[in-house]
Amino acid sequence: MQHSLFLRTRSPSKAPGRWRVAFGKGFRPFFLLAALFAVAIVPLWLLIIGGSVAPRPYLEPVAWHAHEMIFGFVAAVLAGFLLTAVGNWTERETAVGVPLAVLSGLWLAGRVAMLVGNALPRGLAAGVDLAFLPALLVLLGRPLLAAKARRNLVMLAIVGALFVANVAVHLDALGMLPPGSARRACRVSIDLITLVMLIIAGRVFPMFTRNATDAKDVRSMPWLNASCLCGMAALAVVDAAFMPTPASATLAGVVAVLAAARTVRWGARYSLSQPLLWVLHVGYAWIVFGLALRALSGWVWPGFASLATHAVTVGAIGSLTLGMMARVALGHTGRMLVAPAPLASAFVAINVAALARVVAPMLLPARYFEALVTATAFWTAAFVVFLAVYARMLLGPRVDGRPG
Repeated sequence: MQHSLFLRTRSPSKAPGRWRVAFGKGFRPFFLLAALFAVAIVPLWLLIIGGSVAPRPYLEPVAWHAHEMIFGFVAAVLAGFLLTAVGNWTERETAVGVPLAVLSGLWLAGRVAMLVGNALPRGLAAGVDLAFLPALLVLLGRPLLAAKARRNLVMLAIVGALFVANVAVHLDALGMLPPGSARRACRVSIDLITLVMLIIAGRVFPMFTRNATDAKDVRSMPWLNASCLCGMAALAVVDAAFMPTPASATLAGVVAVLAAARTVRWGARYSLSQPLLWVLHVGYAWIVFGLALRALSGWVWPGFASLATHAVTVGAIGSLTLGMMARVALGHTGRMLVAPAPLASAFVAINVAALARVVAPMLLPARYFEALVTATAFWTAAFVVFLAVYARMLLGPRVDGRPG
């Protein structure tokens, strides 16, 4: 029996054309675009900080890198996930065909605009990049509101908050907010993405593990779930209102403890033989580690702040996006939820990248640049393997002949 977060029964239909297939569900174009972007953007950043490439985006380089990882890579994965999920949560379509192609084009135009922003008239890069999230919000909001899916309206609030953060990034770039506002907005955006990961993890990781392993003792603890999510939301609000403080570090530590405690009954130990499961549990562990490092950076070791950020971004976001894209694509192309043979190597590679980016600089600070090179190589390899395995799935029809 197949188990998928989104799977539902559809009647067979004649195989559609390639264009209709490619834009038949939100996960198809956006997972493909996200993986291609991941392969390109991180090596490009390494060339920039190594001095081999000197692009002139209108954001300063560190802010551009953070912006593109959040509002480029993560936004594409989030769009593909939510467009597919909301359609199944509400049994109403979000965007397929031409609307989905237009939305994909908006995302792609934003990436180009952010790379060549200095060559465009003032404000044009901002306008192009800012168009994507409101369009996504409309496409998600219509079915959610029509279905009165109150439980999932939190996703609209988070997408809306991400848009506000993106506005702040551009206002800083245009000199309309104090310098440093872009970095603060990016930090809040990472908080919001962490909140999404915590929400989805609590809803589905125990279910995935129980369904795949038949372990009867796997379950969630609702009060711990609620406490963890409230704590993470509070941390995002504190980060939006204040610069990093001992209070925000303490709150990060509390959320780390709550996030770890709620996994006690999630059955991670049962997942070791199944790559589609263990990558999710390991990715979640990076959230806990990143929040704990953030607490330590606020109280003991200020130099850990960047490492804490990259534990969440490379470790948690890298592992969980790769794992969820792999799982969703299998289920929604009519395949069994069994990882293709090469996929485990991609999951290992993304975690090696995180170890190189986060742990290696702790142990060997003098080898920092070599650690970046290693992290970049393994990050890129992970997504190259994903593309090699999944590009044909994402561009091909479902194997069971159903639409979508």
